[in-house]
Amino acid sequence: MLSGTTKKVVVIEVVVVVVVVVVVVVVVVVVVVVVVVVLVVVVVVVVVVEVVVVVVVVVVVVVVVVVVVVVVVVVVVVVVVVVVVVVVVVVVVVVVVVVVVVVVVVVVVVVVVVVVVVVVVVVVVVVVAVVVEVVVVVVVVVVVVVVVVVVVVVVVVVVVVVVIVVVEVVVVVVIVAEQ
Repeated sequence: MLSGTTKKVVVIEVVVVVVVVVVVVVVVVVVVVVVVVVLVVVVVVVVVVEVVVVVVVVVVVVVVVVVVVVVVVVVVVVVVVVVVVVVVVVVVVVVVVVVVVVVVVVVVVVVVVVVVVVVVVVVVVVVVAVVVEVVVVVVVVVVVVVVVVVVVVVVVVVVVVVVIVVVEVVVVVVIVAEQ
């Protein structure tokens, strides 16, 4: 049979172990919840920033394209009108046709070049934005995971040390009290 002192020590050991387990579980759950919330906030912020950057770039590119196309069309129209007037005055129909064809070809080439440049710029900007977003997310996730691991290790070590100290103190006190 167990003596009175041994029974008290066993009961105290069980209570201390249960308390320690509960504290460790609560701490781990809190740390995991905090990590998940931080990761979600970081990802949302990065995505929002990327969307804003892409929208701004697209708007700027579209405005530039519209301005360039309008300027080209106005210049072409003025040139065509001047050429047509000059040609009509000189009464050379063949020259008018040739000039009109040349002007149309020039306009088409300019518009195609502008569109190609715009598409290339937009693609480059989107690729850069996506790469930057991926790098930022990876760095943030790595940092958060490292911090969480360090915090959990520190917390577990501290809890274990505290439990050992408390158990030893309680055992000593009980034994001294019995005697």
